[in-house]
Amino acid sequence: MNRALLSRWLPWLVIGLLALFPFIESTFYTQLLSKVLIMAIFAMSLDLLVGYTGLVSFGHAAYFGLAGYVLALIAGRVETVSLWWSLPAAMAVCGAFALVTGLLVLRTRGIYFIMVTLAFAQMVYFVFHDTSLGGGSDGMYIYSKPTIQLGEVALLDLEKRRQFFWLVLFFTGATYFLLRRILGSSFGRALMGIKVNEHRMRALGFPVFRYQLASFVLAGCLAGLSGYLAAVQFGFVNPEILSWHQSGAVLMMVILGGMGTLHGAVIGAFAFVLLQEVLSDQAWFGDIAKHWQLAMGLLIMAVALYLPQGLAGLMGRLGGKDVEQDTDE
Repeated sequence: MNRALLSRWLPWLVIGLLALFPFIESTFYTQLLSKVLIMAIFAMSLDLLVGYTGLVSFGHAAYFGLAGYVLALIAGRVETVSLWWSLPAAMAVCGAFALVTGLLVLRTRGIYFIMVTLAFAQMVYFVFHDTSLGGGSDGMYIYSKPTIQLGEVALLDLEKRRQFFWLVLFFTGATYFLLRRILGSSFGRALMGIKVNEHRMRALGFPVFRYQLASFVLAGCLAGLSGYLAAVQFGFVNPEILSWHQSGAVLMMVILGGMGTLHGAVIGAFAFVLLQEVLSDQAWFGDIAKHWQLAMGLLIMAVALYLPQGLAGLMGRLGGKDVEQDTDE
C-alpha cells in the first residue's frame, strides 16, 4: 500500500476502531482508555513545543491544572455549567497565561528556559496550594458535569461513561488533525526550521520570537483542553495536577513515544499510562508494586539510551521504514 495513503487513512481507521471500544469492554477499561486519550492530548501539546519547536518546558502542567481549576471554580458558582462556554473559558485562561509567561520565558534559552518554565508552574501551584482560592491542599470537587445542549435538547450526557469517552475521542482526533494541519503549513515548517537553526531562520527574516510565542500559546491552550477533560472525568482537582511531577510525567510520555511525531506522543501516552497500571498492580507484583516509579524510570532510561526515536521509531524499524513526522502537506 502507498505510504502516503496509509499515513492519511490509518488515523481514521484507528479512531473508528476506538469508537467501538465501549461496546466490547467494561466500564473500567472504558474509563482507563478515556484517561489515556486525555493524556494523549496533553502529550501532543507538549510535543508541539519539544519535538517541533525545540523548547523543552518543565512547567507544562501549569496549563493542564489551571484549566481544571477554572472549571471547578465556575462549577462552584453556577447551578448548571455548559461545555459550550466553560471549555472556551478554560482554554482562554490558559492561553492568556501562556501568552504572559511566553513573553518572559522565551527571552531565555537552554537550561534557563527549563528552569523559568518550572518556576512559573510552581508559582501557580503555590497559589492554589497555599490559599483558599481553590480549596488549598485539599482541592475542590466538581459535583455536576458540564452539559452539552442545543436549545432544550441534550446532545450528550457526560455522566454516562460511554458518551464521555466518545467526546474525549473526538477531541483527541481533532487535536491530532489540527496539529497535523498546522505542522504541514508554512508556519509549521518555520517552527521546525527554528528548532534546527534558530539563528539562520532569524537571518532569513523570520520573526522567530513571534513563531515561538504562537507555538507556546497554542500548546498551553491544548494542555488546557486536556486538563479540562481530566477534571470532568474525575470530578476533582487538587494542586498535584499542577506540580512538577505532572510536567515530568508528560515529558516522559513524549520521550517514550518519540519526540517530533504526533503519533509518537499518542503511543507514549498509551505506553506510560498502561505501564503505570501494570507496574503498580499488587496482584501481579506484590509489595514490589509500591516502587513502580523505579521500574518506570529504568524503562525510560533504556528507551532514551537504546531507542532515541522512542517506541514510534522502534515500530517504524520493525515495519521496515523510517519514522516520519506527522504533517499534512
